[in-house]
Amino acid sequence: MQAIRPGIHHFPAIERVVFGQSAAEAVSAEVQRAGAHRVMLLVSSTLNRSTDEVRKIERALGDKHATTVDGVPQHTTRTGVSAAVNAAIKANTDLVVAIGGGSVIDAAKMVTLCMRHNMVDEHLEKLDDFEIKVDESGRLVLPAYEGPSVRMIAVPSTLNGGEYNSGCLVTDTRRKHKQTFGHPLMVPKAIVLPSDITGHTPPTLWLGSATRALDHAIEALLSNTPTPLADAVVLDGIARMVRSLRVWKNDPDSGSARADCQAASWLCSFGISSRGQYGGVMMGLSHAVGHVLGGTCGVPHYFCTPVLMPAVLRWLAPATADKQCLLAKALGNEEVSAADAFGALVKELGLPASLKDVNVGPAQFEQIAKLAMHEIFIRGSARRVEGPQDIVEILRMAA
Repeated sequence: MQAIRPGIHHFPAIERVVFGQSAAEAVSAEVQRAGAHRVMLLVSSTLNRSTDEVRKIERALGDKHATTVDGVPQHTTRTGVSAAVNAAIKANTDLVVAIGGGSVIDAAKMVTLCMRHNMVDEHLEKLDDFEIKVDESGRLVLPAYEGPSVRMIAVPSTLNGGEYNSGCLVTDTRRKHKQTFGHPLMVPKAIVLPSDITGHTPPTLWLGSATRALDHAIEALLSNTPTPLADAVVLDGIARMVRSLRVWKNDPDSGSARADCQAASWLCSFGISSRGQYGGVMMGLSHAVGHVLGGTCGVPHYFCTPVLMPAVLRWLAPATADKQCLLAKALGNEEVSAADAFGALVKELGLPASLKDVNVGPAQFEQIAKLAMHEIFIRGSARRVEGPQDIVEILRMAA
């Protein structure tokens, strides 16, 4: 039996997770419960412009609906956040409801922070003062500031699971740099897992975002700051996600299959939801390198995990052999290594499986490695990263 390491498990300031109801029904009830009167909907452009789902929510809110904003770019850019902040202030918003994928939900988290600190300029220049950084000695630098007074509700249309934690990423497109931010009160006050709107999510996005949820689970399991509770929950989440995705692939119109995938995402996210400013389950190398692939190389967020994770698992294997055996079993393929089991799943789902598939080549590896060394999640690796050369080794395995 492996000894339990000392640690801390944080419980986020999420009051409720609502599932099995329509988005309009659940959002209306949660707005009523929050006592809000001026609600801004920050929404997916596709849901807003190509479906009637946002209109249903607006009608359900009635005179509590203040404004609807869409157009948040992929990777949650500063200018996209700024436009949403200005709209929120103009509407005198007292609650933000985010409806869509991870970029929309991250943007809503940032809107609540920017409103609290009156950041309204186009490029949000003050944001650098709020970034979570790693100093030259590898220690986290955590800025101290007051958290949002206006809270948010998340209604995810994808499976990545970022709504369950208080951190988020914003890209400064001028520097091609993704920055990390977080405060306990940036986490959603409530999360609604809708029974209806996920039917509009494109299949590749649905499957790719599921691998992001698996990424959260795997990095929690292999973290150098694990907790027994997170280990147990994320292993169940991994197994549930693999089973649910196979059912969904056979019947994409199945509401119950989509609901099972949502439940799996919730469980997979239990480790990262424990991540607090002063401890908890730290994510690792797939997150650290993936953030650079997205912010600097323009790789869609939901493709970062399938192209990276097998290589990360191979590199981590010497330090995480016991847990990787548990992982391979949860992936449903314990006769092979966890890396091969994950690679087989990626192939089964029809997702890109190498850096070449997402137009990232060896000429970029040195830059990616140097930037990744400044990512906070480098510190979560169970195998110590000695320098950029270790990241280059992983990238070569993923090529």
